[in-house]
Amino acid sequence: MTLPVEPEVVVLLLLLVVGLSAALSERLRVAAPLLLVALGAAVAALPGVPAVEVSPQLVLSGILPPLLYSAAVQLPAMGFRRDASAISGLSVVLVLASAASVGALMSWLLGVGFWWGVALGAVVSPTDAVATSIVKGLGASPRAVALLEGEGLLNDATALVLLRTSVAVAAAAAAVGAGTPQGASEGPSVGSALGDFAWAVALAVVVGLVVGHLDLAVRRRLDDPAAGTLISFAVPFAASLPVEHLGGSGLVAAVVAGLVTNHHAPRVLGPRARLSDGQTWRSASLLLEGGVFLLMGLELPAVLAAVAADPDSGGGVGEVGLGHAALVAAVALVAVLAVRALFVALLLGLSRRRRDRGRQVRERFSAFAERFEDRTPAEVAAAITARRALAGPAGRVRGGLRRGGLRGAWRAARRRPVTEDAVARITARLRRVRADLDYLLDEPLGWREGVVVVWAGMRGAVTVAAAQTLPVDAPQRELLVLVAYLVAAGSLLLQGLTLRRVVLAVGSTRQRSEEEEAAQRSALLQLVADAGRAAAVPDGTDPRQARLLRLRAQRDALLDARDEGSFDAEALSRALDVVDADEMSLVLRGGPER
Repeated sequence: MTLPVEPEVVVLLLLLVVGLSAALSERLRVAAPLLLVALGAAVAALPGVPAVEVSPQLVLSGILPPLLYSAAVQLPAMGFRRDASAISGLSVVLVLASAASVGALMSWLLGVGFWWGVALGAVVSPTDAVATSIVKGLGASPRAVALLEGEGLLNDATALVLLRTSVAVAAAAAAVGAGTPQGASEGPSVGSALGDFAWAVALAVVVGLVVGHLDLAVRRRLDDPAAGTLISFAVPFAASLPVEHLGGSGLVAAVVAGLVTNHHAPRVLGPRARLSDGQTWRSASLLLEGGVFLLMGLELPAVLAAVAADPDSGGGVGEVGLGHAALVAAVALVAVLAVRALFVALLLGLSRRRRDRGRQVRERFSAFAERFEDRTPAEVAAAITARRALAGPAGRVRGGLRRGGLRGAWRAARRRPVTEDAVARITARLRRVRADLDYLLDEPLGWREGVVVVWAGMRGAVTVAAAQTLPVDAPQRELLVLVAYLVAAGSLLLQGLTLRRVVLAVGSTRQRSEEEEAAQRSALLQLVADAGRAAAVPDGTDPRQARLLRLRAQRDALLDARDEGSFDAEALSRALDVVDADEMSLVLRGGPER
């Protein structure tokens, strides 16, 4: 007997269960997604509860774009920029390597063919962001957290594009093997599939950039923060849907749009609009992420029923058995973890070499940068102009020819006069490079951070949703779906329940000393005070308006420091929150926000 369930009751229970799970997870010290998966499976096992089957497209096109957009908006952009190469490796190269390894194993264990095995590998390759919250809450190394946050943004998109590509190649290979009719297309080759992969990413980046900037251009003209927040809910879909229609990666487009908003919103939107966005999107992300994991648990009976079905009548994999499926899933999980460990070890080696080079470069570079920083932009511009005048046009051409050949000589002859603005831009870039070198040396990636990055690579709801997009004519489809589900569930249980202990055991937490915290606060206070004193306030300005101008100058100074990487991202975020709170307080007392 199946109990009727009204939609209103489902929505009510979803809101209560997700909210209570988030609150209980803090007390139980168990990640909320684990509680939701377990609760969903327990509820689904009760007699009378109807089977739950959710369209995978709902998850991939309806839930993941806003989730990834929200994560991109809240991501500390400075850490993402500094470790962009490592994040790209984890998000693209590691996904490809994991998929290829699993593809070879599945081809050998199940006989499904290499490209169908790669499709399963693409399904189980993306990691879930649930681990990042655990690691961050334990105070792990900021660099390890930055790697995990950046990887979680992009590897889902890479895996789904690879899944689509491998399915197309496998179908083409099957058609050719069966004998393609004369005049019919033989399907895509591996080369064209790789071209499709590049097209999917490039298109997504372009559309994401356009949509992100267009969103900010529209919202900066709105005075109502609530209306702007409503428009922001359309942004991930406005970026992802057209890209998906054109054969690109909608998830990459949503992430790029979020990164654009992340970087430019503090300079474009008022503090009330950003506060409204932040609070609303955090609640929406909590609900969407919790709902996905709850559905993952509720779908367990349907997946097991498909496996237990008669192979001749139900399309299941009853001849294989649950034991064999569990063994294959265990092998796949061990394979992706082993490939991840090897890749992270390689990443640590490259990071160590980069750090050694940075140590050699920092002293020389600092001496060069100080030549700009110790003088005002006007003094530097005057010195460069005098030096060029002393050399004369012929001297400049000879110097350019010596340094860069004919092209260097041509550029030297056409060189424009040095301005104060140009010197200020160069000085800011030099400060950013020096701050990056300091970060590279002060926040190293050692074996402790490597262990955390490896063990935090849990699989989750994306794996389950992606598995259900496998075509119905895929060989042993039900077995592949079950293997993907068991990999995700096993990863969440094994790694999710032990991640806290692993982080604490290896000692990857880094707490700043009181002296470091005090120096950071003192430097930030000095920066804010100097910016307030240097603000351009016309004589006779109303005191409230003058205070607003000083606050905006202070915000600009903090954002410039963010772009340069001069301070810790968390400390900067707190300082920006204080400036925003002061401005909102002033606005509420009667001053204009814009």
